Amino acid sequence: MLPESEYKKNTGIFSFFSNLKIDWIMFSSVLVISFLGLLTMSSFVSDDKYLEKQLIWLVISIIIFFILSYIDYRFLNKTNIVATMFLISLFLLFVLFVVGHTAKGAESWFKFGGMSFQPSDPIKIVLIILLAKYFSRRHVEIANIRHILVSGIYAFSIFILVFLQPDFGSALIIFLIWFGMTLVSGISKKHLLLVFLLGTVAFSFFWFYALKDYQKNRIMNFLHPLADIRGSGYNAYQSTIAVGSGQILGKGIGYGTQSKLSFLPEYKTDFIFSAYAEEWGLVGVGILFLFFGILIWRIIANAYYGATNFEILFGLGLAILFMSHFVVNVGMTLGLMPVTGITFPFMSYGGTNLLSSFIGLGILMGMRRYRRDAHKDTIKNEFLGL
Repeated sequence: MLPESEYKKNTGIFSFFSNLKIDWIMFSSVLVISFLGLLTMSSFVSDDKYLEKQLIWLVISIIIFFILSYIDYRFLNKTNIVATMFLISLFLLFVLFVVGHTAKGAESWFKFGGMSFQPSDPIKIVLIILLAKYFSRRHVEIANIRHILVSGIYAFSIFILVFLQPDFGSALIIFLIWFGMTLVSGISKKHLLLVFLLGTVAFSFFWFYALKDYQKNRIMNFLHPLADIRGSGYNAYQSTIAVGSGQILGKGIGYGTQSKLSFLPEYKTDFIFSAYAEEWGLVGVGILFLFFGILIWRIIANAYYGATNFEILFGLGLAILFMSHFVVNVGMTLGLMPVTGITFPFMSYGGTNLLSSFIGLGILMGMRRYRRDAHKDTIKNEFLGL
């Protein structure tokens, strides 16, 4: 008979955790980023509903992360499963136009009592799975423009439904996911040029026939930052003030005047990086960037050892998702990009976004359980075109 201690290790909760293959460096970096977000959104009052809700969502997300890390995801390689996920995603986006709740000018939410759910966040993970499935079977033939067009149709189906809500920020991230995953799959330079030309034509069409006035104003404010600082350019202007006022060491946790005195709007969501930079300064920003860099490094490292092309591409797609959010969010808070309403990964307030991000990482950790040793030259030749 096994000793009692050994028996416990092979049953119940002990068995569950012993079978997990968690990248603890990656997980620790995510916790640090999330904790910095909680500190920034806290107003240090007894009844802080945003902090309390975000903390609850963080606990739920971590629990789901560990549960998903225990699953074998080789079933996602089946066409019927991925097709079903894609069709459900399209259905949810269609239903939004009928029963969706409008917030911040976009009909992007399902509202259930006091809770809201934004389907575009988990649908980004679905798109990564779909493209990973498609390109994993056809990466050798990616030079054929047909595969670029077919994958583009899949992504555009989601893009246009999100764009029409209208949610320009999420639509931009969906485009960047498709574009990034096409790049790592080995797109040719002439086809890359074609994509840029098509993108220019599409943007021209959207500018004249699809973009709302407030979306056009955001882009114009990006080109002319000081043109309307009391109107449509107010958010971006206050954001740059907040970031600059942090200087080297910051004003201290909870002492950010731009955010806590309500000069900076949405400092718990879209502009949380501005509020953080004001309170923590350049040194704190360096710390945040360091941990985010560690997160991306560990995601790519885990993708590197994927069991098949599908797992490799999923990990790379996840890295592209987080990097897209990071670049767009930091860019708009610094006035380097138009304001699009994109959140900072794991830091901004929002349960759906936080949960979706942990779901993506949980799936990656599940794939880690059956990973293989990859050959460096093989990865370069197949996916990076080197």
